[in-house]
Amino acid sequence: MDATHIKTKFEKLGARAKIRPLVQNRWQPKPRRVVIDVRRDRHGEFFDIQAGDEADVEVLDVQPRDRHLLLMIRQPSQRPGLPDIKDKLLCGHDERHWFVAGVPERTPVSNVVTAKEALKPDAVRSRDRGKRGKQSKRLRRKTDVFIRQGEWFFIPAPELQVNEKLILPREPITRGTRSKPHLCEELYRDGGTTVYVCDRHPNGLTVDEYRTLLKADPAAAKWRWRTMARNPVVYVRGKVWHPDHATIRLAGWHRV
Repeated sequence: MDATHIKTKFEKLGARAKIRPLVQNRWQPKPRRVVIDVRRDRHGEFFDIQAGDEADVEVLDVQPRDRHLLLMIRQPSQRPGLPDIKDKLLCGHDERHWFVAGVPERTPVSNVVTAKEALKPDAVRSRDRGKRGKQSKRLRRKTDVFIRQGEWFFIPAPELQVNEKLILPREPITRGTRSKPHLCEELYRDGGTTVYVCDRHPNGLTVDEYRTLLKADPAAAKWRWRTMARNPVVYVRGKVWHPDHATIRLAGWHRV
């Protein structure tokens, strides 16, 4: 890996990159040759690239005006005879902060534009098909198909009929425990699988699993359960806030 070359590519974006030896985390399920994250020091944000001796990191594309670049990390397969494993990461700037995003290769990805397309949800990609105009215009934060805030896409759903009693005010949406939640002025969930959640079962139990548990351990009924829906269809309306992004305003219901 040419560390100087990679730093130069990041500098074209107006970003700093620090490259250092890989520090293995014993809590990781399997060893990794490269770890890339965004960190902050007294000079601001920078890309922290930890790389092992055998790391093969290549910059596939740089778009200085867009402030994005595409990295490819190549590592040998652990099974003899199989091709190398290739991971691609999109590094860039979105509104207020630098970010790193893993790119799913559902379709071939070779540059920044195709990487951004690959990061779109299937529902957005299907609506984009057949649209006329430059592909770059379909990557804006607001198009005739969607409005985007960070990693979330909001698709207009003008035909939606909701039960007003089930609308939740100031409800957060989040990708996981490590990400900051986006706060929605109004949120409505439709469908999904009913699950029972408590501190001992944060991922939830289905109705059958819950009944089986209570039959085996009646005392479990006192574990402060709450009922939630797994994998529902989510709709939001009104303002959506996030500290790292500009507030958006959704006129009418939008599918998340």
